[in-house]
Amino acid sequence: MSEIPLSVTIQKMTFAKLAEYLDRLEETSSRLSLIDILAELFNEAKDEEIKEIVYLIQGRVAPFYEPVEIGMAEKSVAAAIAQAYGVEKEEVLSSFGQIGDLGKVAQNLNSQAKITDSHIAVKEVFAQLLQIARTSGEGTVDKKLNILSDLLKQINASSAKHLARIPLGTSRLGIGDPTVLDGLAKARAGGRENRKILEAAYNKTSDLGLIAQTLCQNDLKSVEELDVEVGRPIRSQLAERLPDAKTILEKMGGEVHMQYKYDGFRVQIHKNGDQVRLFSRNLEETTAMMPDVIAGVKKQIKAKTAIFDSEALAYNKDSEEFLPFQETTKRRRKYQVEEMAEALPLKAFVFDVMYLNGTSLVDLSLRDRMEKLTQTVSGDGVLIAQPGEFTQEVEKIETVFNDALTKGLEGLVLKKPDSKYEAGARNFNWVKLKRHSAGELKDTVDCVILGYVFGRGKRAEFGAGALLVGVYDSQKDEFVTVSKIGTGLSDEEWREIHQRADKIKLERKPARVNSILVPSVWIKPEIVIEVLADEITRSPVHTAGKTENEPGFALRFPRLVRFRDSDKKAEDATTVKELIEMYKLQYSAK
Repeated sequence: MSEIPLSVTIQKMTFAKLAEYLDRLEETSSRLSLIDILAELFNEAKDEEIKEIVYLIQGRVAPFYEPVEIGMAEKSVAAAIAQAYGVEKEEVLSSFGQIGDLGKVAQNLNSQAKITDSHIAVKEVFAQLLQIARTSGEGTVDKKLNILSDLLKQINASSAKHLARIPLGTSRLGIGDPTVLDGLAKARAGGRENRKILEAAYNKTSDLGLIAQTLCQNDLKSVEELDVEVGRPIRSQLAERLPDAKTILEKMGGEVHMQYKYDGFRVQIHKNGDQVRLFSRNLEETTAMMPDVIAGVKKQIKAKTAIFDSEALAYNKDSEEFLPFQETTKRRRKYQVEEMAEALPLKAFVFDVMYLNGTSLVDLSLRDRMEKLTQTVSGDGVLIAQPGEFTQEVEKIETVFNDALTKGLEGLVLKKPDSKYEAGARNFNWVKLKRHSAGELKDTVDCVILGYVFGRGKRAEFGAGALLVGVYDSQKDEFVTVSKIGTGLSDEEWREIHQRADKIKLERKPARVNSILVPSVWIKPEIVIEVLADEITRSPVHTAGKTENEPGFALRFPRLVRFRDSDKKAEDATTVKELIEMYKLQYSAK
């Protein structure tokens, strides 16, 4: 009897097989079905290829915090498609203009070329995409184009569709991190009830590929042992809302820690010797954008290795005042960085320390972490330590709160003195007290654009006339509707919305969107906007907080304040839980 070839016994998953799963994920409108399909995929995948599969599902070749970008624009991908299938680039771009999806253009041309054999492995495709991302120097554009073109020649039509989308970041799968974790837990961790173990490790490491690889090549206990590490951002801890100082003091057991609340952007500082890396709240590396903060870290931090949480604000040296958020966000740019650092210098208010000299501090109490903070950040230069102060008095909280308002700040963040740093958590260990936390709704809501309605009259020229927006249900990992918005945008903003939305428009409702209303066009949930409304009301047509017996919640007279997707992912939007708390708070003072 002949022996079975070794290549058969260790056969890796082909990219064509992965594409079959991606097709199924793209076509489903049910989150539970997404989990089932992912679990099936993860069960079929080999342990040694699970990491690459998870990254490709995310449309990546590395975790989000690593600045490893494939770096190909639409015209370059179109040129690669044209080269692969022997047509003119103009023909590809013309089809793209009609269809709006280069993936489908590649699929159609591949079908015409009748490429059926597709045995290239997932790991090989991943390796080629990683090579594209790492290609630099003279002739970079042509080199990247040739690698992608060669890949497109070796795969079938469905594979071509998904491959062409990856360099553009338009996977159209609509899968959130919690859904991937659910799929992993169901397939490899003994059931979805163990999702929390995976999630806790993910909150400390921010790397889904690492979680999947550790689970599949080792075990669940190994995942639990993953810990904070310099160079890997920790998912930020977030704050809840309460209406007043008295309520907060009672909720926290009679003593609180007070810190000013700044309206800037979150900067997580990682120091490893002379190497400094900075990360945003949504895990994007921002190191290159903030040379002044890096200089401040090197000068003021008395530690070999450390991780800090801070809030950065633009500062006007002449008037000695902090600038509004809109001005601060101008620092988030890749070009003319030094000039902008001179024009809009930053101050980074360091309010927590999570790692110090080789040791994780996340399990230390806040009181102990503040002691470490004061010992580690020296002077008041670019970095300004915020050790805050502890109090048991309502009057003291109100005095400091009013002082914050006179400084033009948003208010305070009040924290439990004995609380740990809970990565990725939003609970009542941290509570924000803002100017309008009590009384009628004057606080803003961070919403996600889910779709738009075609414009009429004057707005017909903008393409979009009203936006369907929602908030995030963190329990169900889905987006639920809360309002339609037709005011607060300038003519230019309407045009911008339409241009950005058309790049991520979808043929059907995303699986993670729960909506009764149907817009003219659905889009991928990723554009975050800050919205101000007169109040939160109950509504039977919106799904935020809706149950079988109770109507949902909606925003009354909403208007756009500003775009926030530069520093927030869709999953960082206001949650349903927060919205319900805000609904209760607006009446608490009446």
